[in-house]
Amino acid sequence: MQLRELTNLEEKMAWAKSGNKVVRKYRCVSGPRAGRVVSKLSQCYAPPDVAKRNKLKVTKARLGGRMARKAKRTKRMNPASIRVKAMNR
Repeated sequence: MQLRELTNLEEKMAWAKSGNKVVRKYRCVSGPRAGRVVSKLSQCYAPPDVAKRNKLKVTKARLGGRMARKAKRTKRMNPASIRVKAMNR
């Protein structure tokens, strides 16, 4: 990986939640995490952690519907989530 890629300023700034606080993060435009919001630019180009990816796949197979319902409720009710939605418009 080249240093130029790590200092790529094409990445867009985005607002996101960290706990119940609203913080600035980056939206990856390239790399394996394109489209994802990450806290550090270097995460856009980091190799995937296969063990974590497989663990999430198992968890979503087991609790996927429940996770989706809880996330939907949080985004509707949590004041920080509502603020993030408004700020990213």
